[in-house]
Amino acid sequence: MAGVGTLGATISKTTFGDNLPRSRNTTYSWSTGIQINQTIFDGFQTPNNVRSAKAQVKAAQFNLLNTTQNTLLSAVIDYMNVIRDRQIADFRRQNLNFLSEQVRAARARFDVGEGTRTDVAQAESQQALATALLNSALSAVAQSEAAYFDDIGDAPNNLAPASAPTRLLPRSVAAAYALSQRQHPAILATLGSVDAAAYQVKSAEGAFLPQVTLSGDVTNSYAASDTSPNPESLPGVDVQTSNDISATVGAQITIPIYQGGAASSLVRQFKETLGQRRIEVDGTRDEVRAAVASSWAQLEAAKANITGYQAQVRAARLALEGVIEERNVGQRTTLDVLDSQADLISAQILLAGSQRDEVVAAYTLLSSVGLLSLDTLKLAATKYEPDDHYIAVEDKWFGLRTPDGR
Repeated sequence: MAGVGTLGATISKTTFGDNLPRSRNTTYSWSTGIQINQTIFDGFQTPNNVRSAKAQVKAAQFNLLNTTQNTLLSAVIDYMNVIRDRQIADFRRQNLNFLSEQVRAARARFDVGEGTRTDVAQAESQQALATALLNSALSAVAQSEAAYFDDIGDAPNNLAPASAPTRLLPRSVAAAYALSQRQHPAILATLGSVDAAAYQVKSAEGAFLPQVTLSGDVTNSYAASDTSPNPESLPGVDVQTSNDISATVGAQITIPIYQGGAASSLVRQFKETLGQRRIEVDGTRDEVRAAVASSWAQLEAAKANITGYQAQVRAARLALEGVIEERNVGQRTTLDVLDSQADLISAQILLAGSQRDEVVAAYTLLSSVGLLSLDTLKLAATKYEPDDHYIAVEDKWFGLRTPDGR
């Protein structure tokens, strides 16, 4: 529907020729009206275009869910990296304090003739190495804290130890496979893209069907004509006016006969796109299945590593205490103490890494099956509902403001 209006003026003047009398004619005209053009049938192109657009909206919403999962997983990784790197830095600091004490003790024994210069040099060498390793650990902490701030937006202050969400995980790898194939948002998004492409094919095929359109208009025309027999006479002597109101209604049917191959080419193009979208579904399913298998294996390995490293830490601590006692009675050397301390620090660092890997692998498994969400984790955060915006604009025929008031 559209409103139309026209305005015109015509001035004619005859002065001589063919014994015609001299005259002047001035005509003013204007008209206003409303025109309506409505498609009655377009080969089902409009409904199929609407269905395709709705399928694209659903696919975009599932992509948003997948992005949310990836964001939450990145937050978990950043969180656990900060905790792990801070633990490692604490271990390195404790190791440096221990070695500094060993250097002091080695020098004291050397001063009283119970040790050798070699013992002092070995302790000092390990102390220098521990200082360098502590600096590297502090650098790793700074990097992980920067990544945390970049993703979270706040400084990592007062982070509490985290544990794996065991109660939310599938009970078996087979259950994880089935769950991921049924509800992972990446798979659902590609399925939505398949639906959208299928409707595009139907819409393109509709170009071969007849098209029916209805048109109508209502026009109000007004004209005023001033004719003077003498150009020098005053205007307005002989004015004629007219006012016409007209209305027309018509229907037109168009049957395609030959379109130069453009419509056929478009159908073939959309069919190829549909085939590509179906292949993408298969590829996404395989990627999700591989992610489930990988995260499940990483989780099981991390659990086993934690058990082994915990036992190693206990044994290394007992061994260190024993070696120190034996060194005090002359049965062990300073090098034996330094080696035992290095074994303990190594075991503690490996344990901290495995604890981090268990939590990260658990949340990665949640993400790979499509369960890493605000609702599943019961997070105290405002949830964005994409359907709210969709519902607000779905049947909006006019208006320039967005739902948020812009």
